Amino acid sequence: MSWLFPKRLADGDEIVVAGVTVRLKVSGRARRISLRLDMARGEVLAIAPTLRQLNEAAAFAGSRADWITEQFQALPQRQSVRPGDVIEVLGRPHLLRHAPGKPLFRAGAGPEPASLTVGGDPARFGATVVRTLKQEARRALTERTEVHATALGRPMPVVSVTDARSRWGSCRPPRMEGFGAGYEVGRIRYSWRLILAPFDVADYVAAHECAHLIEANHSPRFWAVVRGLVGDHRPYRAWLREHGARLHAFGGEI
Repeated sequence: MSWLFPKRLADGDEIVVAGVTVRLKVSGRARRISLRLDMARGEVLAIAPTLRQLNEAAAFAGSRADWITEQFQALPQRQSVRPGDVIEVLGRPHLLRHAPGKPLFRAGAGPEPASLTVGGDPARFGATVVRTLKQEARRALTERTEVHATALGRPMPVVSVTDARSRWGSCRPPRMEGFGAGYEVGRIRYSWRLILAPFDVADYVAAHECAHLIEANHSPRFWAVVRGLVGDHRPYRAWLREHGARLHAFGGEI
C-alpha cells in the first residue's frame, strides 16, 4: 500500500491506520522513527526525531497496520460508571449507589463492600461519582503528603489533583534562593486516579513526590529518601505499569 501525505505534516497531526487514529509526535530525545502505544491516553504515537521526518514516521505507521491493530485492541475498554457497579477506592471495594443527598462514603460490615452513595441528577451519576472521587483523592493524598513531608522535616506543600495522563504526580520544590525565597512552599500535583489504586501504591506516589522536596532529581540519593519512607518502591512502580491503563480507562461514557 502506498502512503501519501501532504508535503508538510505538523507535530500533533493525526492519521488513520486500519481504522485506528495515530498521532504524530516530534521528540528531540528520539534517535530513530518508532511507534509507541500510550496506554494512559489510549492512543498510538508515531514518533520522529525531527519535524522533517514526520512523513517517514507516518509511512512507517502505515506499514505496521497489523501491529497497531493488535496493540490497540489490547487496550482496556473504557469503564462506565453506573449504580450497582463495584469499584475499588484505595484498595477497598465500594458499591456505587444513587440516592438523594450529598455524596457519602459508608464503611462496609464484614465481607460486605463499603458504599459510595451520591445524589443529584441520575443522568449525571457518573460525573458526580468522578467529582466525589476527586475530592476524596485530594483529601487522602493531602493527608499522606503531610505524613511524609513531616517525616522529612519539610514544610507542608500545596497539594492539588488533576487528570494528568503522562505522570502520576509532579513536584515543584520550594525556592531556595532569589526573590521570595523562604516564603514560597513546594507544590505537588497528583492524578486523582490514584484513589482507584491500592493504598500502598498511592502512598508510594505521595512519598515519591515528597522526596523531590529534598532531591529534585532521580539520583541514588533521591531513591534512598524514597526507601526511607516506604521501603522497596519497585512493587508499587510495577503495579502502576501493569494496571495504570485500567485506572485511566475508568469513567467512560460520562
